[in-house]
Amino acid sequence: MLTLNKEAFNKLTQDKQDKILHTAIVEFAEHGFDGANINKIAEKAGVSVGAMYKYFENKHDLYLMAVSVSVEKLKSVLNQVTSAKIDFLSTVEKIIRAIQVYSRENIYLTKLYNVMTTESDSKVIWQIVSQMEGVTAKLYASFIKEAQTNEEARTDIDPRYFAFFLDNLFILLQFSYTCEYYKERLKMFIDEDIFDHDDLLVEQLMKFVKGALYLKS
Repeated sequence: MLTLNKEAFNKLTQDKQDKILHTAIVEFAEHGFDGANINKIAEKAGVSVGAMYKYFENKHDLYLMAVSVSVEKLKSVLNQVTSAKIDFLSTVEKIIRAIQVYSRENIYLTKLYNVMTTESDSKVIWQIVSQMEGVTAKLYASFIKEAQTNEEARTDIDPRYFAFFLDNLFILLQFSYTCEYYKERLKMFIDEDIFDHDDLLVEQLMKFVKGALYLKS
């Protein structure tokens, strides 16, 4: 995780650190970087504004720290899924199911990810992208290459492109479980009770992935 805080932040108890970061994540997720107010974050976290600037140089650093927390949680989830020695299709299915659970349990972290995509500050965007997307780009491409080697996937596809396409599916699925616009969009395309049928969504998405990659099973 990026070190963006000052030494004074490290001297706080873990509970206090967690409260400040959670409050920041909620504020940035609901209002974006420009709309978030560090004074409100301090008030809701139960610390003074002056103390906040002892913990972080500015709002930008606090924002990137909040993003970094999100990235580390995503890495942890992916590591749990990919550490098992299973085939490509089983890995994809486990990632889909992990997204369903992770997105519901970490609503504001997922909403923050959605908000990040709309930020106008190119410097902020680059720092975010280099963290977030770097986690998945090489990982998915390596899985597809391995599937090709094992003759589970067609060999006339470029793993880099399909890694990008696959990750887009996963990202949209995350948003569809947490962000109101995407939740309504999913219900419009499928059914009002779609969120009561996780297994059916997994089944249908897996058929889509298999069809795209011409996998054998």
